[in-house]
Amino acid sequence: MEIMDQLTTDRLMEIMRECAGDGDAMETDRRPEDVEFAALGYDSLAMLETLSRLEREFGVAIDEEEFAGAVTPAELTTLVNRILTEAA
Repeated sequence: MEIMDQLTTDRLMEIMRECAGDGDAMETDRRPEDVEFAALGYDSLAMLETLSRLEREFGVAIDEEEFAGAVTPAELTTLVNRILTEAA
């Protein structure tokens, strides 16, 4: 499998849907990437599966505390891309 060099929010949301389904439908004026994972319907099990998938797909180790601190898709995308940049 090819290791990717950058995570997009769209790819993150694809991974999350593959790991845990579509989450909950929401009525909001906020962009989905700025809404907390819990509000999107993703529980801790879904997040652990996402963590594992990101580590495999991007070939990085993500600190669990840092991962837990990223509560929106935008924050998690930023975290993974920072780790990828540091590893390069």
